[in-house]
Amino acid sequence: MNTLILISFIGLLFGIGIGYWIRQSVSQRRADSVESKIKTQLEEAHNKAREVILTAKDKAVSILDEAKNEEKERKKELVVFEQRLSRREEILNQKLTETEKKSREFDQNLSKLRLIKEKIEELRQSAEQELERIANLPQKEAREELFKKIEENSRQEITDLLKKLEREKRDEIEKQALEIMRTAIQRFSRSNVGEITTSFVTIPDEEMKGKIIGREGRNIRTLERLTGVDIIIDETPDTITLSSFDPIRRETAKLALEKLIKDGRIQPARIEEKVEEAKKAVNERIKEAGENAVYELKILDLPKEITYLLGRLNFRQSYGQNVLQHSIEAGHLAGMIAAELGGNVEIAKKAALLHDIGKAIDHEVEGTHIELGRRILQKYGISEEIIKAIEPHHEDYPFETPESFIVAAAEAISASRPGARRDTLENYLKRLEELEKLALSFAGVEKAYAVQAGREIRIFVVPEKIDDLGALNLAKEIAAKIEGELNYPGEIKVNVIRETRAVEYAR
Repeated sequence: MNTLILISFIGLLFGIGIGYWIRQSVSQRRADSVESKIKTQLEEAHNKAREVILTAKDKAVSILDEAKNEEKERKKELVVFEQRLSRREEILNQKLTETEKKSREFDQNLSKLRLIKEKIEELRQSAEQELERIANLPQKEAREELFKKIEENSRQEITDLLKKLEREKRDEIEKQALEIMRTAIQRFSRSNVGEITTSFVTIPDEEMKGKIIGREGRNIRTLERLTGVDIIIDETPDTITLSSFDPIRRETAKLALEKLIKDGRIQPARIEEKVEEAKKAVNERIKEAGENAVYELKILDLPKEITYLLGRLNFRQSYGQNVLQHSIEAGHLAGMIAAELGGNVEIAKKAALLHDIGKAIDHEVEGTHIELGRRILQKYGISEEIIKAIEPHHEDYPFETPESFIVAAAEAISASRPGARRDTLENYLKRLEELEKLALSFAGVEKAYAVQAGREIRIFVVPEKIDDLGALNLAKEIAAKIEGELNYPGEIKVNVIRETRAVEYAR
């Protein structure tokens, strides 16, 4: 029994030892496996670290190369800049040397002039003393006596010399005037002026000219008085020329004359009727021109009064350029520029279209066209953003908004196109407007028209306020004011017309 127990105990101990050994073997194998994995991961980490380091080194080398290349370029630029500075310094030194040389020469010449002046003064004093001694007269009396004798002896000689100088000067002035006229004709073709200051009406036959003139010229005088247009009837076959610097007047006269020719009955009462019809037709054309302009730019929220004023711009010229076409063109340009720059396209287009709206009335009201335009737009409720965009386009006001810069640029682009504007013609038209404005400033004047290319001003007075003697005095006063205030070539005929009508109706 004891032996069995001893054997069981020994077997138990042996089993425990074998189990422990097996457990240790399994644990050792697992530890070896984990250690190999850790070694593998460490090797991979080292490999990746090497790759990162190599990549970083490559990038560092690349950056260093780029930095070196950039440094080389900057060194080249610095060398070029230094060379330019050296050249400029040489030029400045040369100019400074020349300036110093001229300054020394000027000082020397000034010193010489002072010496000469002193010598002249000494000679003059000695001559005066000698004359006083010889004449035994005081200096003042001797001078007066000498001048008197010289004047008596040389009067005829001086008169002849003055006449000769006047004749030579007149010939020289006439020669220069002809040269200027020839140059002007060569520089500007005839059609440029003809298209802007004259219109032509075709008549069916030569007998119609007599009807238009009327008995003792009453028909043509009535038509000229009502329209303010100079009607030229010459030997040109089947054609009558209408001349006026105001396109609205000229278009009105043309329509009225065409209506009269078509009607055939030409007499003062019929002329008045047709002129009124023509004025209405021209007003319709103005309205249509304004509507077409806003439709073209797709601006449909403007007041009708503003649209009408835009239409009037179709009959205005600015340096030979149609103001309405210029405004439409500026509107398109401003819209495109605003779209490219991210500005407000609607404000830019409206402001560019309306930037010259003041020119529709600037010959009727005092003020610049910018100031007049601002008043008009404020009156009809146009937004302040648009007004601020318009005001600085001639740099009279500060630029406050991005759209103001855009409008100024668009206006300048449209105006600076080759052939878009002619400064001489604009000055000519402005001179005619000033002539009419001056005549209208006198009391009792009803209408004033500059005709014959500004060589004549026809003034119609109110007969109840100005009598015949007053008309003569008025002509003299206006002529004197024109001479004193206006610059003009040649002479201007002042024609004051006082007309009295007696009208009665038989019923």
